[in-house]
Amino acid sequence: MELTISLEIFWYLIVGIAIVFYAVLDGFDLGVGMLHLLVKKDVERRTFLNAIGPVWDGNEVWLVIVGGALFAGFPDVYATLCSSFYNLVMILLAGLIFRAVAIEFRSKHESRRWRESWDVIFSLASFVIAFGVGLTLGNLIEGIPLDGDMVYRGTFAGIFRPYPILVGFTAVALFTMHGAIFLLMKTEGELHEKVRRFMKPSLILLLVTYTLTTIATILYMPHMLERMHDRPYLFLIAAAALVALLWVPRMVQKKWDGWAFICSSVGIALLIAVFGVGIYPVMVRSTLDEQYSLTLFNSAASPLTLKVLAIIVAIGVPLVLAYGYWVYRIFRGKVKLGPTSY
Repeated sequence: MELTISLEIFWYLIVGIAIVFYAVLDGFDLGVGMLHLLVKKDVERRTFLNAIGPVWDGNEVWLVIVGGALFAGFPDVYATLCSSFYNLVMILLAGLIFRAVAIEFRSKHESRRWRESWDVIFSLASFVIAFGVGLTLGNLIEGIPLDGDMVYRGTFAGIFRPYPILVGFTAVALFTMHGAIFLLMKTEGELHEKVRRFMKPSLILLLVTYTLTTIATILYMPHMLERMHDRPYLFLIAAAALVALLWVPRMVQKKWDGWAFICSSVGIALLIAVFGVGIYPVMVRSTLDEQYSLTLFNSAASPLTLKVLAIIVAIGVPLVLAYGYWVYRIFRGKVKLGPTSY
């Protein structure tokens, strides 16, 4: 029994780590996309695209890992989420598809209207993905009307409640700031200074949404604090996340853009850790009856399945990390547009 529990917790951590990598890495891609329309010159928009061009598709691999880990490790959770959020999942997939198509097609034709159309699609798709990710997390925190047969008893409109919407906009603000910092590291000259001017409004937007979300969580989602009340040292995670994010403007002010990006990444990772600690051990909370909730203990695959998957993860994840390190190392430094650029 102890081995089974340890395997379940191990896979809970694997899902959490994959979410962290996706949020940190694809988060700045989404931020760049949402900032894309704020610059008007074609060369500036091409610079934005080429800042993420070599890495955006590799960053999305972590989303595949999240889905694969849920599908194999927690099949009931995977099936419930995909069926309950079916329309939202389809919208998110459409966003991922159109974002990819916009990046690849945008510079295939010299027409101004052609390029501007794909620019709008690129930004809109980035916003939809960022907001959809936050909306999903907000619904997982608040819970959904799930019955004893793991059937969603709500409507599509039911996922657009005030708290999930607030979390959605917080995710948009967080990724926008994260993307702006990434662009500070990848641009130079006039465009670099223009991006630096984006930082203040993005930080203010994050401060407002983060504060409202924190207050709403404390007042209306007390279950997110129960484990922290039982183990007060867990409050250190939330405190560290706040400190990391508060250090971002100081690093930007000192023009230590690399450190600002590290602080932003650490802040995102710790916020997801707070989410994981708050909902543990529940993975899908039922608002109809707590007994209907799916936890990592009642929804996990068999111990043998988890063991086999652990071996696969031990081989596959280091390869993904090695590939990511190699790509980021090759394409480090400022963006230089060339004949093969987007």
